[in-house]
Amino acid sequence: MVSGPEVGPNLEAAARLIRAAAADGARLVALPENFYLIGRHEADKVKVREPDGAGPVQDFLARAARENRVWIVGGTAPIACGDAERIRSACLVFDDSGRRVARYDKMHLFRFAAGEERYDETRTVEHGTAPLAVASPFGRLALSVCYDVRYPELYRALGVFDALFVPSAFTVPTGAAHWETLLRARAIENQAYVVAPAQGGVHAGGRRTYGHTMIVDPWGEILAQQAEGEGVVAAQMDPARLREVQSALPAHANRRL
Repeated sequence: MVSGPEVGPNLEAAARLIRAAAADGARLVALPENFYLIGRHEADKVKVREPDGAGPVQDFLARAARENRVWIVGGTAPIACGDAERIRSACLVFDDSGRRVARYDKMHLFRFAAGEERYDETRTVEHGTAPLAVASPFGRLALSVCYDVRYPELYRALGVFDALFVPSAFTVPTGAAHWETLLRARAIENQAYVVAPAQGGVHAGGRRTYGHTMIVDPWGEILAQQAEGEGVVAAQMDPARLREVQSALPAHANRRL
């Protein structure tokens, strides 16, 4: 996606893409980080915060899952916290009946300064405190958000899982240097699929995100990707492929730490 500064049009775009994915046979759909809004200023997302359990973004995700009969990993939603100046950036998972089955709050908050590009998520986001994986018909799903992908210990704490999700809005400098390497490394070391839906394009205010939405298999092979722009990136998760990789190279069993 290339989300804009108003929630309504972004939800309409997400609805259109979810319908397209479902029509193509998808049973599990993931959205990018901040799919609901990328504004002109970092504080814009705080203005659309919602109480946990109800609000336009959360209601949309539940409805989209139910109407399309798909599981949804909902990128991130702006959930209110005790600090009125910040939000929790929460990755919410809904089953195909529209029932929320998991909430993971982004733990690692992005700080970056190079040239004229400067970011500090701690000003608008309160960090989460616990890693999370959720059981599903597709196996055990590990949840994370964007900058989390740089911290392999987050995934190690979850043990064995079948797929990990990295909804993101990477900057261009960090994305060009590290995005593919990080995603493939996380797939290889965890012997799991990696699903990384990303913001990719120029947003209001001139910010540009790196994109390169990607799905990687447990051997580190890229199954599908899209560089920039709005679209659906699809691939098949194959349990037999997971077992094949884990049997050929029993890295989990060989671990000593």
